[in-house]
Amino acid sequence: MSLRIALTKGRLEEKTLTMLETAGYGTEKVRNKGRALVLADTVHDLDYVLVKSNDCITYVDHGAADLGVVGKDTLMENEEASNYYEMLDLKTGKCCFIVAALPEANLFSKKGRIRIGTKYPHVAKAYFLSRNMDVEIIKIDGSVELSPLIGLVDGIVDIMETGSTLRANGLQVLDTVAEISARVIVNKASWKLKKEEITQVLSDLKKAVDENA
Repeated sequence: MSLRIALTKGRLEEKTLTMLETAGYGTEKVRNKGRALVLADTVHDLDYVLVKSNDCITYVDHGAADLGVVGKDTLMENEEASNYYEMLDLKTGKCCFIVAALPEANLFSKKGRIRIGTKYPHVAKAYFLSRNMDVEIIKIDGSVELSPLIGLVDGIVDIMETGSTLRANGLQVLDTVAEISARVIVNKASWKLKKEEITQVLSDLKKAVDENA
């Protein structure tokens, strides 16, 4: 049976394609995609679609794609989608969710309600509720690091890779919420109907992961 794989555009796309090529897949058409939206593997009976991270979950959740590669951050923020299994950690695209603030903010000892700026309101709210803290979440789509500098919020929840932007703006990391990396998700119905084919792809990717370890 033919498979369809949704790949998150950008850095995860590049890293995933490299892993697939290591495993012997033919990704030439994806590398030279032009304006094509659905691209066939030249070795195996499967197609690739390149999508934004949130759409990757949507396509797999609704069965338009059998598998998807997406960051754990996106999975954590979109917990309402549940028609898929998280099957494999590709151990690439590594970063982490962190809580950060200016040193004088005294974020965890501040009395009363605190304001948190973030692109990930669900993750942020769940974290502070787990600490029994009264929190107001302010959704920010641009540079989250700016919001505490101009007094909009007391602290932020954001993704950190190197921490250079935080340090450059005088922000301190106070806690790590979760470690992040690329994950392979599989539609639940596809897992039942195409288990042999999907298992082969997962096995091939697992070997590529182990080779890069």
